[in-house]
Amino acid sequence: MGRAFEFRKERKFKRWAKMAVQFTRLGKEIAIAVKDGGPNPESNSRLRTAIQNAKAVNMPKDRVDAAIKRASSKDEKGYEEHVYEGYALHGVAILIETATDNTNRTVANVRSYFNKTGGTLGKTGSLDFIFNRKSVFRFNPGDMDLEELEFELIDAGLEELYVESDEEGNDVAVVQTAFEDFGKMQKTLEEKGIELTSAKLERIALSTTEVNEEQAADVFKLIDKLEEDDDVQAVYNNMAG
Repeated sequence: MGRAFEFRKERKFKRWAKMAVQFTRLGKEIAIAVKDGGPNPESNSRLRTAIQNAKAVNMPKDRVDAAIKRASSKDEKGYEEHVYEGYALHGVAILIETATDNTNRTVANVRSYFNKTGGTLGKTGSLDFIFNRKSVFRFNPGDMDLEELEFELIDAGLEELYVESDEEGNDVAVVQTAFEDFGKMQKTLEEKGIELTSAKLERIALSTTEVNEEQAADVFKLIDKLEEDDDVQAVYNNMAG
């Protein structure tokens, strides 16, 4: 993967190691899920997924319950989800997913981060040809027969099943499907008793931009600012190196 990606991995680990940041983002995801489909995870698949992701990062149950309770209140204002797109230095595409209770604040902040780091904020949809939204599920493969599992998941829309390493070097099985097959695959994995460590809709880069280590450092100045913003849920890029 190259030194630039080792640099990226180290930086990302340091940023996302902050539990408070993770809990804030997951709390918003729980709130959005409750507003969308109600407080019962049995009948609300998005909430069930959010709770599952919260457990995977050891978010305390009382915080999860508190987030559900707050979002269930009619007086609690909901969050709006918006996607922003643009380019960092060196032609690297950046896509940002946000959840906010103040759109004017969020777009002003995002624009300022691009401006301060030499990037350019673009129009929504301008990066559709670079990023494709996919359903991505991760779990500990243990001693599973992944070849057999791959065959069993085809009817649920399986596109790819592969193994990657997490920050600690442990094997993680990754199941990837089309955006619209999220619910079907989630249900199938649950029925098979597979305990997921995460279930997300992610943006997968269809094309990449080559960068060296110094250029990657320039791009991370923007990514750092974005990921430190409370309104930002996820940041994607198409760096390669």
